[in-house]
Amino acid sequence: MFKQMNKRLNNQKGLTLIELLAVVVILAIVAAIAVPAIGNIIEDSRIKGMKADIANVINAANLYKVENGNLSASITVADLKTAGYLESSGSVNETTAVLDHDVTVGSKTKNVIALDGEAEVNKKKYDLDNVYLDILKVDSPDLKDTGIKKNDTPTGGGDS
Repeated sequence: MFKQMNKRLNNQKGLTLIELLAVVVILAIVAAIAVPAIGNIIEDSRIKGMKADIANVINAANLYKVENGNLSASITVADLKTAGYLESSGSVNETTAVLDHDVTVGSKTKNVIALDGEAEVNKKKYDLDNVYLDILKVDSPDLKDTGIKKNDTPTGGGDS
């Protein structure tokens, strides 16, 4: 019986070093492709979340305007929260101004509520320059034509 077990153990074959190395190389290639793609997906979802926060603030301002007749020139996101029209501003800075003005698109002029201020997503700041609902619908990863610009100005201290 011991001879038979010993014979079976000696006949077993394992992975060679070359086979193991090939598997590691294949996994490294897959990881090199997948990691940046996943990073882009996460960043895009954060930007879409910021757009949703902006839309919520604009919709709250619309409710405020309907119930109060107009928007004062100095109303901010914090004022909407204080008045009970907005529970959370999300990524939109509370000092962001809420504007009520006319916008010309093509040959038509219409009245819109827009935001002018700043939003912050994952410690990255974005400048909001007259962002309103219609231009938020532009689905562009670089936020082209939305009035949202990435603020690359460094903030805070650092190692000098």
